[in-house]
Amino acid sequence: MVLSSSSAMDPYVFDPSPAVASAVSVSGGVAVAACASMAFFYVATLYSPTVIFRLPPPASLDSFIIRRFACAAVSSVASVVACGFLLGLGRLDDFSSVLGVFGVRSDHLCQAVFFPLLLTSLLYGGSFVSKTWKLIASRKESSRENSCSGFDMCVLRCMDWITAYARNVMAWRNYVVAPFTEELVFRACMIPLLLCGGFGTSSIIFLTPVFFSLAHLNHFLELYYQRRYRFTKAFLIVGLQLGYTVIFGWFASFLFIRTGNLISPIVAHVFCNVMGLPVLSCPRTKGLATLAAAAGVLCFLWLLFPATSPYLYNDLRDGCSCWHRYCSWS
Repeated sequence: MVLSSSSAMDPYVFDPSPAVASAVSVSGGVAVAACASMAFFYVATLYSPTVIFRLPPPASLDSFIIRRFACAAVSSVASVVACGFLLGLGRLDDFSSVLGVFGVRSDHLCQAVFFPLLLTSLLYGGSFVSKTWKLIASRKESSRENSCSGFDMCVLRCMDWITAYARNVMAWRNYVVAPFTEELVFRACMIPLLLCGGFGTSSIIFLTPVFFSLAHLNHFLELYYQRRYRFTKAFLIVGLQLGYTVIFGWFASFLFIRTGNLISPIVAHVFCNVMGLPVLSCPRTKGLATLAAAAGVLCFLWLLFPATSPYLYNDLRDGCSCWHRYCSWS
């Protein structure tokens, strides 16, 4: 809950102090129930227009996704309000302190973006090698068929890519709406509740991804009932998604707890959505992708704790070293 200076390895180590937990009246059971309710409400709201309000199905996929944008916004705001009520945020002095509880901060912003992005990119060493190999091959092919220079081709392709994604509703869903709303609900709302509910930080890192993964079970219903996939195929697809979301959820929760800044898990979430599953091997690269993937994982593990040390993201303020300012909530 608070950051203690008792560790010789890291001067900022979270210490789940009962005294801090008593500053807010949230029991462990209430915190878990609230997190489960937020996860359920986040998914249920997506289906509420057709199931509850009996609205006609949207005429196009874009209209359907935009409707879901509105639903995700409603559920996110409701979760923030519920979290603020349970934590009694009205006792805080100013609005910036309230935002700070949810990790919405402007200080140490560069560190909160750069270091988590660096860590996440290390897991995609194989993907970078594979994509670079494809890019080189495509440039060789295009140079034979086109008189434009390589630089001109890269500029044109980048402009086409940016234009296409700016007009693509699914791109907005994957790279803007989903990362922001999911991290706000499943990290910024749930983690403070669980911290104040008396749970240790290690338990929270492994607990919150459970709620995050359960919120993706609706994908199975969509594949099995709506798109008519076979049960085994739908189960395997969703099982892979759940396993990936659990692993990412561990990392995102770790980032949020260590940095105290919501932007850290958001940039990691966006980056993972852009890159997809990491490439571990690629026959075309003759082993280079596998070597790069292994080196990236080793560097990730080596830098994980140093690059996320709370010392990099927080200042001592009025003798308070905890980023949530829990110790001032008396």
